[in-house]
Amino acid sequence: MGHRRERRTGRLRSGLLIGTAFVAGVSAVTFSDILGPRVGVANAFAESSDRAERHRLLTLFGDVFALVRRDYVDPVNDKDAIENAISGMLTGLDPHSSYLTAAAFRDMELESKGAFGGLGIEVAQDDGQIKVVSRMDHMPAARAGVKIGDIITAVDGRSLKGLALDDAVDRMRGAPNTKVSLTIIRAGASQPLHVAMTREIIHVEVVRSRLLADKIGYIRLAEFTEPADAGIRQAVHALTGQAGGTLRAMILDLRDNPGGLLDQAIAVASDFLDKGEIVSTRARHAEDSERWAAKGRDILGGLPLVVLINGGSASASEIVAGALQDHQRAVLVGTRSFGKGSVQTVFPLPGSGALDMTTARYYTPSGRSIQARGVDPDIIVMRDREPPREFGDEHEADLNHILRNTEGDDPPAEPARIDLPPNAKEIPDRPPEGFPPYDPAKPDATDFQLQQALAVAKAMSIRKWVSAE
Repeated sequence: MGHRRERRTGRLRSGLLIGTAFVAGVSAVTFSDILGPRVGVANAFAESSDRAERHRLLTLFGDVFALVRRDYVDPVNDKDAIENAISGMLTGLDPHSSYLTAAAFRDMELESKGAFGGLGIEVAQDDGQIKVVSRMDHMPAARAGVKIGDIITAVDGRSLKGLALDDAVDRMRGAPNTKVSLTIIRAGASQPLHVAMTREIIHVEVVRSRLLADKIGYIRLAEFTEPADAGIRQAVHALTGQAGGTLRAMILDLRDNPGGLLDQAIAVASDFLDKGEIVSTRARHAEDSERWAAKGRDILGGLPLVVLINGGSASASEIVAGALQDHQRAVLVGTRSFGKGSVQTVFPLPGSGALDMTTARYYTPSGRSIQARGVDPDIIVMRDREPPREFGDEHEADLNHILRNTEGDDPPAEPARIDLPPNAKEIPDRPPEGFPPYDPAKPDATDFQLQQALAVAKAMSIRKWVSAE
């Protein structure tokens, strides 16, 4: 059918398309198609009434369009007016359906491959400020002298104060070869710095990995773009080598991972499962509903697995976390995920961009809908002692006109966990008094959630090795 994607919009713009079904093209739609097909005599009256109402509404649209073209205070470009109308129609459906201009569609296709027009920095929101937390060498920001720890206060002279992280990132990204300037506050500098640079194609480092204490591997997956599955496999191979051929456990970090391609979510989940369903989708038409199962090989060979999630883990991340939780293949640590349980399909429109439209809901192997609910961790651990101030929507349920959850207020119960390690009840749900604030440059010392995930992984690995003996 095309290119499906499961994308979270809102706080984290880096989110892509989990299941995007890039449809090869859209056939011409006729006026009679809009009005509706002919039906039998029994339904003729009702259908005639529906057709008449649609005809009236289409006439209303034409009248408004004509009035805008004729009497608006400034001349209106027909293309802009129509695209705005299409955009309004889609955004009024749910938070994730939208109209993509030709330029936005090109950006989406590029981003799904793990690349985009940008500056080569990673930013995070720290107490309402946009802070540089990592920098790619030989990229525009590095050449311009941007440093880790810099606070970005404005883009092209426009303040970022009060903006969600997502919106701030949008302002910094853009077409390659376009110019952008950042206003920066730097520790030790007496005045704000103004740094100009030119955007370039940035290839995202989707997978990062390192070996932690006691031969426990750590893999950070930033997005579910095309390199995700291959990157996970390469990371497991490299970590196994670093551990002398014997890993004891693995931590998969999906925090703030906003989603991406559905096929990559399925592939990544399948990397850790020998068998069983991974996810199913239910569309408006039964024939469009689908199910996907594991390929049949756990690349960890059953080693203990801990998955880190938080409110920024959305769509594709929730599919992976939900599948591993339902099959009791992994223990989830962190806070409740975002709750985006819908799939978007991208319908290219010849010469006019594309429709990115919600076409299905997805369900975990146990039949749970995550829509507007999210995935609850098995062990709750907050990153900070006090919840941080939010400058945007924290979860799907906080958005306007969201897609309803078909399970209502009585969802299926989550499978009872019988495999939690002995120390699960001893894991604190928040940092102690005086714990240092999170510093991305010093994760081992300041990342409280990672510290607790490591404690869980160690306990799981000890139990596994003891039982193996």
